[in-house]
Amino acid sequence: MYGERMKALRKERKVPQQQLADLMGVKIRGYQYYETEKTAPPINALIALADFYDVSIDYLVGRSDHRERM
Repeated sequence: MYGERMKALRKERKVPQQQLADLMGVKIRGYQYYETEKTAPPINALIALADFYDVSIDYLVGRSDHRERM
């Protein structure tokens, strides 16, 4: 689920994968593996993404359908 959410948020905001890879401190292939769920992002990367998109980590990983942070 996290890969689908990451991809949907990226496309919604029209952000290139390279920009997000840089934000997370990984190579673009590493970021692509997160979106396709071949590997799971570490917690610090999830925090960076949640902050960037201003959503909760629970939303990002599919535990909630509410985007708002608490």
